[in-house]
Amino acid sequence: MASAHNNFKTMSKEMQTILSRAHTLVDATSGELDDRIISARAALNDRLEAAKGEYSQLEDQLQVKVQSADDYIHGKPYYAIGGSLIAGLFLGWFMSRK
Repeated sequence: MASAHNNFKTMSKEMQTILSRAHTLVDATSGELDDRIISARAALNDRLEAAKGEYSQLEDQLQVKVQSADDYIHGKPYYAIGGSLIAGLFLGWFMSRK
């Protein structure tokens, strides 16, 4: 769980960096007067705001699902072991077929 949490934090930081750089790009083009640049800047800014909201919602949903899966596995470890065993046997059987 610790490595999954670290991966999650790393991905979260990367996404925040991408959004931050995109906002910097939008701010850098604020002095341009061409109509196409102004409309593209406005569209990008709107999309960035929408992406922030969507990312936040997805991040929250993912965190809830990861926590519930962790709780389930800690509550019923033999189900997880049995399911993994069955999946491994099925996958081995499927891959050994010609």
